Amino acid sequence: MGMPKALVRDDDGTSWLRRSLAVLRDGGCAEITVVLGAGAAEARLLLDGSVHTVIAGDWAEGMGASLRTGLRALGPAEAVVVSLVDLPDVGAEVVQRLLGLATDPAVLARATYDGDPGHPVVLGHDHWAGVAATAQGDRGARDYLADHDVLLVECGDLATGHDRDEP
Repeated sequence: MGMPKALVRDDDGTSWLRRSLAVLRDGGCAEITVVLGAGAAEARLLLDGSVHTVIAGDWAEGMGASLRTGLRALGPAEAVVVSLVDLPDVGAEVVQRLLGLATDPAVLARATYDGDPGHPVVLGHDHWAGVAATAQGDRGARDYLADHDVLLVECGDLATGHDRDEP
């Protein structure tokens, strides 16, 4: 993107970070932890103080570093919904569909879009240590999810789930 994705704005000026937070809130997430890396100081200026913020000091390693940092920062919870800032058409309805599954510490679920796996992902507490141990580079939880039974939740009727990696 040529800049940290948390700082990207759409052509209309909409902050990707703020849009992502609104999607999570509107989707029913009562508590939100934001993991920041590159551009953390600038990104914090976009936040309103209603979210918990942590810094992934090893952010340059990739998504895996952010995921590990976020999981370590969480308090007791049955499960967590993991989402990304670069999903422009994933809305609150997708989050709602997955959030309903985040009540069991053994759950592993992920949104699919016309059968293709994507985000958000629901990670039950029983899996956090295993996910953190295998989250490397830009693969995040991909390898862990591939080795475990994951509930696939079709969301293609709500969004494409495509992430944006280019301006």
